[in-house]
Amino acid sequence: MERNKKAVVLLGLIEELRVNLSWCGETHIQKATYFLQEMMQVPLGCDFILYKHGPFSFDLADEITAMRADNLLKLQPQPYPYGPSILPGEASKSLMKRFPKTLKKYSHHTALVAEKLGGKKVNELERLATALYVTFENKSSGDVQRAQRIHDLKPHVSIDEALEATKTVDQFTEDSRNIIAA
Repeated sequence: MERNKKAVVLLGLIEELRVNLSWCGETHIQKATYFLQEMMQVPLGCDFILYKHGPFSFDLADEITAMRADNLLKLQPQPYPYGPSILPGEASKSLMKRFPKTLKKYSHHTALVAEKLGGKKVNELERLATALYVTFENKSSGDVQRAQRIHDLKPHVSIDEALEATKTVDQFTEDSRNIIAA
C-alpha cells in the first residue's frame, strides 16, 4: 500500500480506537494494526515478529516515527507509569481529506478492530495478539494445543488465560468474516 494511504488507514484506526476508549499507546496501535493487517487482511505491508509482548513490527514503529515527523501524529504525555498517547497531528485532517475512498474502503475493518480491542489493557492485548499469531502458525490445532503453545511462548500467561484468548480470537475471526468478504 502506498505510504499516504497507509498513513490514512492508520489515522482512521487511531481515531476509531479513541472512540472505543483506547488511550492509544504504541502497544495498542501495534496490536490493533497486527489484527487489522493479519485478521482483517488490510494490506499495510508491515512485517511482524513475535517479540517481548506479542507480535511487533519495527516497520510500523518506524512509520509512527515518520508520521510524527510529518505532523500527522503527535504525542500526548500520560501520568507515570504510562507511556504517551499517540494522537492525530495537525496535518492529519488534510491528508485524510485527500484520501476519502481509502478511508471508506477500510472503515468497517478499522471500526471492528477498534471495537474489539479499544478498551483492552496491554496484558490483554498481548494475550490476544499472541493467540492470533499462534492461530496462524498452527491453523489446524485445537484450542488446548494453541493455549499450550501460547503458554510455552509466554510462560507468564496461564493456560486458562491462553485458552480464553484463543476462544476470543476465534470469535473475533468469525465476526470479521462478513467484513472481509465485502
